[in-house]
Amino acid sequence: MLANTPDPPYWAVIFTSCRTETADGYGETASRMVELASRQPGFLGVDSARDGIGITVSYWESEEAIQAWHANAEHRLAQRDGYAKWYSAFELRVAKVERAYGFRTANPAQPTETDPTDR
Repeated sequence: MLANTPDPPYWAVIFTSCRTETADGYGETASRMVELASRQPGFLGVDSARDGIGITVSYWESEEAIQAWHANAEHRLAQRDGYAKWYSAFELRVAKVERAYGFRTANPAQPTETDPTDR
């Protein structure tokens, strides 16, 4: 399911990564980070995919909310493990979302679309 974000503006943290061969604890930690982030003030949602390169985009109300998540002690420990064993490379980008639109099928017989000019 795609993240259900509010109308812009809001912030996106885009984490792209290449994994190592080590999987020890990765899945559990990744799930825990989503659970933990979802309880952070200012968290709006997350989208994630992995097919060779991993891409996780988390959405936040403000830069301050992003900074608080970055400073979270358990998140910092997961970051340390990422450097040490799970990632061979990664990039982190922070962007302000000024405009967003999309398409979701509410009923397979009746598609719905959000017009980009509405936002």
